[in-house]
Amino acid sequence: MVHPIVEANDRTPFGSLSPTEFYARHCVSHSSQYITNARGLKLFTQSWTPLPPTNIIGTLAVIHGYTGQSSFFVQLTAVHLAKAGFATCAIDHQGHGFSDGLDGLVTHIPDINPVVDDCISFFDSFRALYPLSLPSFIYSESLGGAIALLIHLRRAYGSRPWDGIVLNGAMCGISAKYKPPWPLEHFLSLLAWLVPTWQVVPTRGELLEVSVKEEWKRRLAKASPRRRMARPRAATALELMRVCREVQGRFDEVDVPFLIVHGGEDVVCDPACVEELYRKAASQDKTIRVYKGMWHLLIGEPEENVELVFGEVVEWLRVRAERAAAAT
Repeated sequence: MVHPIVEANDRTPFGSLSPTEFYARHCVSHSSQYITNARGLKLFTQSWTPLPPTNIIGTLAVIHGYTGQSSFFVQLTAVHLAKAGFATCAIDHQGHGFSDGLDGLVTHIPDINPVVDDCISFFDSFRALYPLSLPSFIYSESLGGAIALLIHLRRAYGSRPWDGIVLNGAMCGISAKYKPPWPLEHFLSLLAWLVPTWQVVPTRGELLEVSVKEEWKRRLAKASPRRRMARPRAATALELMRVCREVQGRFDEVDVPFLIVHGGEDVVCDPACVEELYRKAASQDKTIRVYKGMWHLLIGEPEENVELVFGEVVEWLRVRAERAAAAT
């Protein structure tokens, strides 16, 4: 099953088709709606469902990364996974994509916990549309990987457990090659207190330039009218680093089945950190694939690499869905 990215061009993820034609071609139905969270923010959500004769074998929640959105690249992966039999949903985090920003600011996340709350609330409402016997999974990218782990680690709070998590380029630790240069990193706490929305925190390279290997895919990402390229604000940068420390300190509590796929040349999210997660996690079912020479955004690789990575993702999900169904 070929990933739909092959049909995209450098202007639109749908290539020569309209969105309606694109979904019909892939035998997937699509819907979108706004929800209002507890803080009064309107958040954009989407879902993709396989059409007959494909049977639904599980539900899947998709979590995008920092500066990302549920449309464009992530949407293509959602369609790919829906075609494999998964009723799939996604949400734009606050200040991302089509969702409202905190205090009207884009890509500003001074506290990850409300974002985790938004995901849990929406994902649980989506799963409630389907029988309890249907297995459920999370697919996550970059910062979404840290959010996925935090969702799992909140399992004691009454939310229904997950049957497995895919961590694609997960942000379990920010690479030293991308962090703000010394000494700024050590002054972030002070900056976040004095000027939390200060938007000139430098990083070592523009995110797309160091994440996406294929030039035409960089142009596609930049063509999105809702993608924000600005540097992180001081409070957001501090929070992202804190989140990494939190999940690193709780690696041994992770006991959900998981698959890690990660680029060996990822200079944004450190591959060594997901390798540490793999070693320390209590999960009995855990798999790691670190692909030599690949970058941070794996859908941004050449076609043969994309097919390798997402072929493994689909196979892993299908096998776990079958196992979970057989156990009920």
